[in-house]
Amino acid sequence: MTTIKKIEITYNAINANNTFTNGDVVCGQVTVEMAKDCQIDSLYIKFKGKAEVRWTERHGQTTHVYHSKDKYFSVRQYFIRDKNSKDDQKTLVVNQSGETYSSVVPPGIHVYPFSFQFPHQNIPSSFKGADGKIIYLLEAVLSRSMRMDSKESIAMNFVAKGDLNPVPGIMEPQHESKDKKMKLFTSGTVAMDVNLEKSGFFQGEGLKVVAFIKNDSSREIKPKYCIYRKHSFFARGKRRVHTKDLIKDVGTLIPPSASENVTKVIPIPQDAEPSILNCSIIKAEHRLRVYLDVKYASDPEIKFNIFILPAPQVPAMATAPPAASDFGNAFYGNYGNPNPPMWGFGPPQAPAGSQPGGPPPNYATYGMYPPLNDFSNKY
Repeated sequence: MTTIKKIEITYNAINANNTFTNGDVVCGQVTVEMAKDCQIDSLYIKFKGKAEVRWTERHGQTTHVYHSKDKYFSVRQYFIRDKNSKDDQKTLVVNQSGETYSSVVPPGIHVYPFSFQFPHQNIPSSFKGADGKIIYLLEAVLSRSMRMDSKESIAMNFVAKGDLNPVPGIMEPQHESKDKKMKLFTSGTVAMDVNLEKSGFFQGEGLKVVAFIKNDSSREIKPKYCIYRKHSFFARGKRRVHTKDLIKDVGTLIPPSASENVTKVIPIPQDAEPSILNCSIIKAEHRLRVYLDVKYASDPEIKFNIFILPAPQVPAMATAPPAASDFGNAFYGNYGNPNPPMWGFGPPQAPAGSQPGGPPPNYATYGMYPPLNDFSNKY
């Protein structure tokens, strides 16, 4: 019979979407079910956040692996600490009576409560793409002598606060113009002058496009709109890019020898993926493409950088579950404190072991196409 029947991690949701943001507290418990008496060397819960990129490329007979990792934080709480460990800095959790947990665990179900706090610092939202991910998870590890470690993990959905990822000029108007002379099967010229009120939009907000279109060609034209995303992954001086159209819309026809002022409001979906610009190895970006559909001719187009921000959230208040209400107080010898301290990160200091990602590398570094503020690039 297997001695360890089950290791399970559960945590309390703090909102209907089961998401967390900067400063939120995660309260939960590790449940261990034993079939018989068991001597445990150590049992701990780890709270960590990281970004990781990996892809392969085939060059002739050789396969090249491109891999990079960025660690944001890693914090442990020990319920049972290895008695041979010489590390006195390990955080040891005690039970409601203020006593340490026994390393000899009898048969049955045993519950170990915990609480962590997400950093207040600027870290990117959870993300999963074709060649990389940004993940925040809880991992429980049970170690026994002469045995493989027993592990269990669970991921959490983190959505960074929009005001922690500032972009210069994000609320300033944008303006671009384009004109083109038609050839071959179409004669004349077409021109458009396009304005956006700003470049930053919250999930669920309407993106308003105002354009003046002049059609001096021999054919009718139709304004079209496309919002698309671009995922970029960086490793070993290389970059991998994936693009996908998200929203397409069409305006009304403009007849030959006519000019019109056109306004289009494109709703940003509530569940749209937020832009991620504060990770050194992964970028999630968005573009708006406005173009004129002209028959038998290449379509003139204008591209705008846009930024999708997480919708404003009501601050969530997380409280420790009943089983965990005193374990933090017991550890600190403060039984009357109604707000037990949470292990994790507070506003004043950077998290221990944190390695926040710096700004993403400049595209010009990779020699692939111009920087992002050049709207003429083909991407």
